[in-house]
Amino acid sequence: MPELISSHANPLVKQIRSLRQKKGREQTGLFLVEGIHPIGEAVAAGWHLEMLVYAPDLLTSDFAHRLIDEQSRCGVRCVALTRSLFAANARKDNPQGLLAIVHQRHVILETLRSDHFAFGAAVVSPQDPGNIGTILRTLDAVGADGLFLLDGGVELYHPSLIRASMGTLFWMPVIQTSFDEFVQWRQKNGYQLVGSSAHAGTDYQEFPWGNQPIILLLGNEQKGLSPEQIATCDEVVFMPMKGRVSSLNLAVAAGVLLYRMMENK
Repeated sequence: MPELISSHANPLVKQIRSLRQKKGREQTGLFLVEGIHPIGEAVAAGWHLEMLVYAPDLLTSDFAHRLIDEQSRCGVRCVALTRSLFAANARKDNPQGLLAIVHQRHVILETLRSDHFAFGAAVVSPQDPGNIGTILRTLDAVGADGLFLLDGGVELYHPSLIRASMGTLFWMPVIQTSFDEFVQWRQKNGYQLVGSSAHAGTDYQEFPWGNQPIILLLGNEQKGLSPEQIATCDEVVFMPMKGRVSSLNLAVAAGVLLYRMMENK
């Protein structure tokens, strides 16, 4: 029977709190995953778990208990917290009783094989981690091959991004690089680059997307694409707005365009 931790001063509890902060994640190369489904996805995708933390009084899922048993046999440290201590350190209002500390992964642009990447999306300096998590879910839904995060912006392992991705982060390659390096890579590998802008001249519904290797380029939530970034695109499309709004949420716009792209794949 594992020891039941009940003290807020325990070093493990302090570690969990530190990983809620960007500094803690950057210093350790670790991040938190909360919830049974996303943790199950991380395990299924082969990510390296540092530790599983659970609350016996909260955890009712047979799948979660099997997961703990299997990971324990594989050498992963599994630690129990009291119900109140776990709840105090959980982000969810109704915690399921399972949390994982996971090692980060970083995909290097130079190692990305173009023959395994038919279509995907790139976002320049996004600011909302929830948007990126949602875009990852959409990319997974349409059968895309990956996401580029260009010129900084959101932190890939931000808790809101992890939560919004619903486990798809663990299956979808995410490449963090500069805009200039991305443009060189796509030119070298022959990708069509299609941008999105309210000031474009081509309706996305009329554009012949085709089935060639293609990447959708999106600007960030506040500024969109700059004139210089637009100039690197092979084509730029707009989405008609029939109401009073002049733009859509970044993740919503990405979803509409990605499903249109999927129709031609």
